[in-house]
Amino acid sequence: MQVFGALVDPIRSKIVRLLAGRDLTAGDVAARFPVARPGVSRHLGVLLKAHLVTVRKDAQRRVYSLNPAGLDEIDKWLKNCRRTWNERLDALGRHLDAVAEAEKSKKSARDRK
Repeated sequence: MQVFGALVDPIRSKIVRLLAGRDLTAGDVAARFPVARPGVSRHLGVLLKAHLVTVRKDAQRRVYSLNPAGLDEIDKWLKNCRRTWNERLDALGRHLDAVAEAEKSKKSARDRK
């Protein structure tokens, strides 16, 4: 899950939040962090590799944009987690219903004696 690896770094997750608001040049991104430009460039490279951002050239500048499709991996993971937990909770509900029914039957049998 390359997306989670990319987002675990606080600077990269902040870059993603910035780009969710608007497209920014590499320089504009770098200006918002107390990290040297080569460091920000490496962060942007990780985000590119994880398909979380896209880049286009505009003359001499590189403009970065959020790639919403890159978030699909997170959506899939969350759906799997939700499905698994819903199945487990449904199974627990059925078990508790069965236990309650068994207790009700025992009580009814005792009351008839």
